This record gives sequence, structure tokens and C-alpha cells, in this order.
Amino acid sequence: MDDTRIEKRVGVQATSDRIWDLIADLSGWSAWNPVDTDVEGAIAYGGQLTMTEAWPDMPERQALAQVVEWQPRMRLVWAERRGFLFQSLRYIQIEELGPGNCILTVGIRFSGLRGELFHDKHRPAIKAALERAGEGLKAAAEAG
Repeated sequence: MDDTRIEKRVGVQATSDRIWDLIADLSGWSAWNPVDTDVEGAIAYGGQLTMTEAWPDMPERQALAQVVEWQPRMRLVWAERRGFLFQSLRYIQIEELGPGNCILTVGIRFSGLRGELFHDKHRPAIKAALERAGEGLKAAAEAG
């Protein structure tokens, strides 16, 4: 069984430092991220993140995830075991092309049979939400 993935890539006219500052400010995610609100925790290997997750057309749910990879100014990856045969891996990645010029990727990967079924059923809503999150982070970074 393969993983399935949805992601949004967007060019950002801001430094990787600026983008990372917004990502590292977990309590500030609600300002730019329409999916994940009330985010708390620690960005550290094995760190726990709690958040309210609100995908369009789905009820809000409390999520508990674990940071599985992070590198300042480059990426944050968190994973959640969502039940039997269902795991998700979320990520934000920054690729610096030059000073003040980056590519930002916001994405999710689903694995497990139930993960693939969830992905298939909700793909349009998830894709739209990730696009809003990517555009929101871009706007916040470029503003300042």
C-alpha cells in the first residue's frame, strides 16, 4: 500500500528566517492557518503538538501529533496515528532559492488503508485547505 499525498507549493518573497519565525510561533498559527488552530507544544525531536484540526466540511477534532523531523529555516514534520490502519504525516518545508526568495510547501501524506480511503473521500477539501494555509503563510511572511 502506497502513501498518498496532497501538497501546495508557493513562491514567497521573504527570507527563510521570517517564514521560520512564523512557523516556530505555534500560538500564532491561527493567524495564517485555517486548518490548525490552538496549536501548543514543542518543536523538538519527539515533541508533542496539540491542536484543533478543522478541515472544510468535516467536524473539528483535537489532534495530538509528534514532531518527527525539524530543521530551523527548512522544515517541520509532524506525525499522527489516527487509528487502526490510518496514519498522517504533515509538513511545512522551506526551500531558499536566494536572499528573500523561497519556495514554501505545505503538505500531508496519508498511509494505511483507512488513510487512503479518507484521502480519496476528502481530497478536494483537503487540497483547498492546504492552499489557503500556504497562501496564508505566504501573506504573513511577505507582510513583515
